[in-house]
Amino acid sequence: MSIKINLGCGWRDFGDDWHHIDGGDYKHLNSKDILNLPFEDNSVDLIYASHVIEYFDRDEIIPILNKWKNKLKNGGVLRLAVPNFKIMCKLYHEDKIDLDSFLGPLYGKMDMGDKIIYHKTTYDFNSLKPILNKCGFNKINYYDWRQTEHAGFDDHSQAYIPHMDKENGTLISLNIEATK
Repeated sequence: MSIKINLGCGWRDFGDDWHHIDGGDYKHLNSKDILNLPFEDNSVDLIYASHVIEYFDRDEIIPILNKWKNKLKNGGVLRLAVPNFKIMCKLYHEDKIDLDSFLGPLYGKMDMGDKIIYHKTTYDFNSLKPILNKCGFNKINYYDWRQTEHAGFDDHSQAYIPHMDKENGTLISLNIEATK
């Protein structure tokens, strides 16, 4: 049986064949610790983290990614979705979207327990790929959310401008997967 983790899942419940981990307070959670995953090393098939790693500083993220990589089997997949800074800048520069439309994706203000957390960084493909390489990941490529086992669950990997226009809008999520 494969082990799939929805890391930083929030209120999204992908079903019983997923392990749900988030720092929030939701009934479907298997764990609240997104840093120390409750699995043996080399045991996990897929770690999916949609709009999670931008809450960590770039100096913090490498040790975290290394911890997650240790949990993956050889050939296991780390699938990430983050706000796509390059695309948002392009839309802004072309006067297609105003700054207020990007405040949520850029700064990510969110209640987490008794505190409020914010994004600490942003990425584009050219900034995230070297970090994943440094952590020892390979086969680092874009993925199409429509071709994933979680495609039926609307989350931030499917963030479009205009909102929810998945047929004609512009995807503002950078969706990357890498293999251990």
